[in-house]
Amino acid sequence: MDELINQLKTLALTEAVPFLIKLGGALVMWFVGRTVISGFQRVLQLTMQKRKIDSTLIRYVESLFSSALTILLGLALLGVMGIETTSFAALLAAAGIAIGSAWSGLLSNFAAGVFLLVLRPFRVGDEINSGEVTGVVQEIGLFVTAIDTTDNLRIFVGNARLLGDNIINFSHHPHRKITVKLPLLHGADVQAVKRALEARVVAVPDVLSEPALSVEVEEFTVTGPVLAVQAWCKPIHANAVKDGMGQAIQEALAAAGYAIPGQQAPWVLPKAG
Repeated sequence: MDELINQLKTLALTEAVPFLIKLGGALVMWFVGRTVISGFQRVLQLTMQKRKIDSTLIRYVESLFSSALTILLGLALLGVMGIETTSFAALLAAAGIAIGSAWSGLLSNFAAGVFLLVLRPFRVGDEINSGEVTGVVQEIGLFVTAIDTTDNLRIFVGNARLLGDNIINFSHHPHRKITVKLPLLHGADVQAVKRALEARVVAVPDVLSEPALSVEVEEFTVTGPVLAVQAWCKPIHANAVKDGMGQAIQEALAAAGYAIPGQQAPWVLPKAG
């Protein structure tokens, strides 16, 4: 019995006590490491908030750095406990490569989402055309962007497709120019038509007085000149102003006594008498 007790004491001194010391050191290292990681997160958050970076991007960057630092801390704890980490690190790297290959499309959307949030080619509420989709941006995520079209459809477009295509932002500038072309026949009194159009189109709702309305000869064709009626409005009123301009042009021609032929021929305008 005494021999068994002595063996247990020897085992405790040679194995248990060093293990408990390592375990205590690992626990202390864990709490210190988590405190350092939390402090780093707060500093990172405050820095990005001062730079006015999007809150969605802040959360994902915090999560990314926190996860990476926690993995490194876990590997360090395994080393303190005396566990071989080389094979574990190799296994983790191999798993990362496999996951990266399987999720290559998803990761490309993730990277594109980060660039969209940082570069800001458009914001929520902007009307854009990109990736063969035209509509108002409702949400910019890290993987997809939600866009509402004019026929009330919500389309989720992969960020990689948006970033890889030309992005037309209709809402970027405070003013937008609307152009309606009007073909005429040779012999028409162009100046009289211009005066009639200027007087009527300027009264269209939401047409801005500055920049001023203009009616110019855009080009000459074999059948006659083509007028370009150009008006300015706020981007949000673009569709309504375009419709109003079309109606105003028809009313101006009718009020001036001009006959409007069928759809397959241009407007026939008589000479001024």
